Amino acid sequence: MFAHALVLGKFYPPHAGHHRLVRAAAAAAARTTVAVLAASVESIPLADRVRWLAEEHAADAGVAIVGDVDDHPIDFHDDAVWELHVGIVKAVLARRAMRDGDPAAAPVDAVFSSEDYGAELAGRLGAKHVSLDPDRTVVPVSGTAVRADTPGHWDQLAPATRAGLCARVVVVGAESTGTTTLSRALADHYRAEWVAEEGRRHTEDKFVAATALAGGVPPRLDDLVWTVGDFVDVARRQAEEEDAAARRGGPLLVCDNDAWAATVWCERYLGASHPDVATARRPALYLLTDHVGVPFEQDGWRDGEHRREWMTGRFEELLAARGVPWRKVTGTHDERLRQAVAACDDLRARHFRFNDPLTA
Repeated sequence: MFAHALVLGKFYPPHAGHHRLVRAAAAAAARTTVAVLAASVESIPLADRVRWLAEEHAADAGVAIVGDVDDHPIDFHDDAVWELHVGIVKAVLARRAMRDGDPAAAPVDAVFSSEDYGAELAGRLGAKHVSLDPDRTVVPVSGTAVRADTPGHWDQLAPATRAGLCARVVVVGAESTGTTTLSRALADHYRAEWVAEEGRRHTEDKFVAATALAGGVPPRLDDLVWTVGDFVDVARRQAEEEDAAARRGGPLLVCDNDAWAATVWCERYLGASHPDVATARRPALYLLTDHVGVPFEQDGWRDGEHRREWMTGRFEELLAARGVPWRKVTGTHDERLRQAVAACDDLRARHFRFNDPLTA
């Protein structure tokens, strides 16, 4: 049993091989520090990698994930370069020890690695090298392979990493413009997870609650009182459902509205948006359903036929101001689906592209 093990890597992105390595170290050591060393040229933020690893290994005893930036060149034959990298590794180990309130616990006695440089690193740290699956035969995956074909290696990614990397497509639009129909059809086309509109469910539940408060007498839909809190709840629940679907789903996720759309609906019902409803979440693509050419269907829950043109225009204004990728789909249902599929095919072709890491 080791006292303190080190697992080091770029984790660009984390995959099943990494998780097996971390768990092997955790099983053999009282404490395990996972050092996530990212280079500034890489396109997955360091904070994301740390968060994904922390979520996946939250139940692994003694494991701590510590991230830092290492922009030093890669040259395994240069002693001076080695010392630069080792200096950062020691700084990371010190940070973990200080976080634990025991600075003297920084040294490690084992380095777990699947890389050729593991033995040299262990020697420079005065630790034993434990090599695990260096030929990638037990878990045939690498960061290079995942970056080259992320969808093809999706089953090698943990739920948190899937949620962070998947291409999220959100369909928005005014009432009765076919957001549900289009988003469902799009999800079916790609056999992707689909996230329903939370605003519709919230409205139905709000009506039931209002009826109960009125002694069983159903109110008119126009008499429902909407508050900022309603839209805060809708945005929060929509985000939760979206994230849950992203964790269990594939490389593409299709959503009928999202947390940001709640800010537009807040403006529509209350006359203005509100900071408490605002969100910084940004999907990979928005699809806006045009109201033109779509008859208004009153299903008992809609009251905005006269506002559809305004809402379509407002979505256009806000999407443009937000600076996110978006496309307006028009025409018949089949035409809209073809436009949506073309936009998603283009998205899938460019979404999983990563900057090259620093190499030797």
